[in-house]
Amino acid sequence: MARVIGIDPGTISIDICGLDDGRLFLDECLPTAEALRDPAAFVRRVKAAGRIDLVAGPSGYGLPCLRGDQVTDRDLRLAVLAAEGESGGIGGLRALMRTLAGSGLPVVFTPGVIHLPSVPAHRKVNRIDMGTADKVCAAVLAIREQAARRRCRFDETAFVLVELGGAFTAAISVSGGRIVDGVGGSSGPLGMRASGALDGEIAFLAGRVSKSMIFAGGVASIGGEADVESLVTSPLPQRRLAWAAYAEGAVKAVAALRTSAPDAREVILSGRVARVAGVRDELARRIVAIARGVTVELLRGSTSLATQAAEGAAVLADGLAGGVHAPLVDLLGIRQSHGTVLDHLYVISRQQAQHALGIT
Repeated sequence: MARVIGIDPGTISIDICGLDDGRLFLDECLPTAEALRDPAAFVRRVKAAGRIDLVAGPSGYGLPCLRGDQVTDRDLRLAVLAAEGESGGIGGLRALMRTLAGSGLPVVFTPGVIHLPSVPAHRKVNRIDMGTADKVCAAVLAIREQAARRRCRFDETAFVLVELGGAFTAAISVSGGRIVDGVGGSSGPLGMRASGALDGEIAFLAGRVSKSMIFAGGVASIGGEADVESLVTSPLPQRRLAWAAYAEGAVKAVAALRTSAPDAREVILSGRVARVAGVRDELARRIVAIARGVTVELLRGSTSLATQAAEGAAVLADGLAGGVHAPLVDLLGIRQSHGTVLDHLYVISRQQAQHALGIT
């Protein structure tokens, strides 16, 4: 039996899920700005849950399964991919990670897709964001859910997960119950706030690609800030343009990632935007139209407030703590995760990347 907590650090909210022997006991959603404004208060909130065997902490781009007492400042810079003082991105996430690491709680920081041994090396070439740690957590929950729905073993699951977040869109391929490929929010399709993969010539013309630029250029930049529910049906030309780019980008990601998981007969939608019926239904229609024999499912989980990624983080923590999900975590190779996000660069050197992060 394990009593664990998973944390999902999103652009809009930071979500907390607790499992006690696999059963939900904690389900919370906090505005990101509020949670990051006072990391000590956030830690007190976690400690108020009582005895905890393990906390899967917010891990950014991921770390190779490091305990809080093992984490250095270098690790934190690699996890958030920002030098000290960088104002873009999720400001304050590093401070929260540092506070959790020193809190005395049994915290573990978990890997991103690029750290996993199940992803072939050739898919990692010149890649950093193949899916952040929270996307791995969402995939963990999706494996468990598909196995239950189809009444199959974990190692018989196969799907493409499309995470439609409040800022980014990402996708992950799963085959044989293991993550085999992925495109992260900063290297994948257009998101609600983020542009996704940048054209190299745009990066050249920009002169300097700041962290804040990675979080811009998406649907909100094209069609303006508006409720997601109106996205599909809006008569406004710029909103129609934004929806066409957003929807087609997600469908293209599915088509591309099925190459890495040809046995996938299911596409699973997750994330904040996937909860919007109009968006979900229209994406499902488009996906089925280009991928014959594929069905589309919604990742549901068991929480009412916290995200699926937060619940997936708790499932991962449960498995690492020797709980009921240990076989799933063992299959995924989470403990065998290794390396850094800078290990597969050829277009720039690792030293250049480290210099940008202030790592000597």
